[in-house]
Amino acid sequence: MTTTASNLESEQLPDPTGAPEGDLSKLKGQSPTRLAIGRFRRDKLSMVSFVVVVLYISAAIAAPFLVKAGVLDPTTFHQDLTDPNTGGLPIGRLGGISWDHPLGVEPQTGRDVLSRIWYGLTFSLAIALSATLIAIVVGAVLGIIAGFTGGWVDAIIGRSIDLTLSFPSTLMLLALSSMGIQLMADILPGGFADPLPNATYVVFVLALFGWPGIARIIRGQVLSVREREFVDAAVLLGASRRRIYFKEILPNLWAPLLVTFTLTMPAYISAEAALSYLGVGIHPPTPTLGNILKSSINYSSADFIFFFMPAFLIMIIVVSFNLLGDGIRDALDPKTAR
Repeated sequence: MTTTASNLESEQLPDPTGAPEGDLSKLKGQSPTRLAIGRFRRDKLSMVSFVVVVLYISAAIAAPFLVKAGVLDPTTFHQDLTDPNTGGLPIGRLGGISWDHPLGVEPQTGRDVLSRIWYGLTFSLAIALSATLIAIVVGAVLGIIAGFTGGWVDAIIGRSIDLTLSFPSTLMLLALSSMGIQLMADILPGGFADPLPNATYVVFVLALFGWPGIARIIRGQVLSVREREFVDAAVLLGASRRRIYFKEILPNLWAPLLVTFTLTMPAYISAEAALSYLGVGIHPPTPTLGNILKSSINYSSADFIFFFMPAFLIMIIVVSFNLLGDGIRDALDPKTAR
């Protein structure tokens, strides 16, 4: 039995896109970026994390303006709200929570906890963001140079990475803190006092020990990118090394750099808290999430709300950034599974 041409023409094959007959709008091709955004928006957990991160950044940016406008008051003492007979604990239940102080007041000083935590977001974000950007810029540049150039340049950068990773970063940070902070105070222009030298020292140390891992990731990506046709074409046309690095290769690394950024930020936020607990970092009365948490540890049982809120906020921020990074990675590479 033979099949005629007329039978083939009359045979209706199913539309793989599911679009109605005559509707060509769904047949349009989409760029990889739009496909990645679509996959990311369909992931509810990633979207929730994205909203939390946006709220955190917005609150951190708005805090200095709210302090200047008098909406937040992180420095005023309210001794009348603490009880000297109990060692300075807040008067009232749940750490002195009231309409005027929704999260209560700080033991002994009576400062508003909500204002201090909210204002502390700004300094914690500034430290983590500055260290992350410096580490990514240094790591990306050295990774591109090492991966594309190869030879003795790659060997020198590779040994520098190994040497940096071999140092016990936490012990060095603690041992050199006094000398490093004083050095930062001498280098910075006159008139700058605490907390700027302390914050600059923490940023410098975090970036110093953070770039090697990023450089290794970028170097591995560059080893693949440098073999593509557009790089060969740029070399044949006589493009300079600078153009090849930053015009041809770097735009093809935005995906791993974006994922690295979202995973490095929470690490540095928690690192700032850990360093404040160890006595390195910004000291009170300037608030950060780290030094607030350090101050609250002494009242973990007597004033649980004061201890719980900064710890809970750090946990939410770190988890949200990590989930956001996982969601971006899965959206950019759908073959991976969370």
